[in-house]
Amino acid sequence: MAMHFDLTDMQLMVNVAGAHSMTKGAERSFLSLPAASNRVKNLEKHLGTALFYRNSQGVTLTPSGEAFVRHARVVLRQLEHLRGDIQEYASGVKGRVRVYANTTAMNEFMPAILANYLAGHPDVNVELRERLSYLVVKAVADGTADIGITAQAGGGESIEFLPYRTDRLVLVTHQDHVLAQQSAVDFDQTLGYDYVGLSEASAIHAFLLQAADDLGRVLRFRVEIGNFEAACRMIAAQVGIGVIPESAARRYVKDLPLKIISLNDEWALRRLHICVRQFDRLPVFAKELVSLLVKDGSKEHGDV
Repeated sequence: MAMHFDLTDMQLMVNVAGAHSMTKGAERSFLSLPAASNRVKNLEKHLGTALFYRNSQGVTLTPSGEAFVRHARVVLRQLEHLRGDIQEYASGVKGRVRVYANTTAMNEFMPAILANYLAGHPDVNVELRERLSYLVVKAVADGTADIGITAQAGGGESIEFLPYRTDRLVLVTHQDHVLAQQSAVDFDQTLGYDYVGLSEASAIHAFLLQAADDLGRVLRFRVEIGNFEAACRMIAAQVGIGVIPESAARRYVKDLPLKIISLNDEWALRRLHICVRQFDRLPVFAKELVSLLVKDGSKEHGDV
């Protein structure tokens, strides 16, 4: 059966039922009495049943009218919830923020930052994805991501870049490995040895493969594993060597027989940047995450 009524009809029915009066119900609905009466008559015509008993004392609901008003109240209540939810999104209180980050930012910095941020934003969800730096910038440029953390400081006129942290990649070996005698090496010197690497899904995995390919060499992964701690434990077990962020390496070198060796290659030292397409157009909750990241990055530079 086609529904020939709208929200005004539902609100009118609720108001008339509550007042037990067509006149008062019309007033509460901001309708004239003739307009309200016509709406009720049309409802009854299209539904094929009477909705009110009419007498000199006013109006009371028929069983059909009671069912209609019961459901109308549910619909109107849900509509109020809908309006409230949409208003929270519109005002920047509730929503979702999409963050794309390179491997170092994803694993080293974002866990603590997001724990702090989410505690203060219970109605905001964060979608966090790991990508190579150039893909982070691309995602922000095309609107796939709201916020990016990247080692690339350019790539689009529409992108705004803010300084974040320093990302230094280092070589990690067992302390008895032949390369452990060196304080610094070229990446090219390491490619004759077996590697422990992160999984193929990680951005650093793809980055190192490309770095080796640029040298016309092949990077030989004996083990691919899920995180920096597991990689360091594999290296400590002399399964191979690895390249990971210095901040991660220093956490595990205290308890494991590892040696941290600097890489001479220019790409080993990268400055991370926060990137957004148009900061002023971000929702309030996304701006607050950017501000939190900027504040976190300023600690490294001694600004706070």
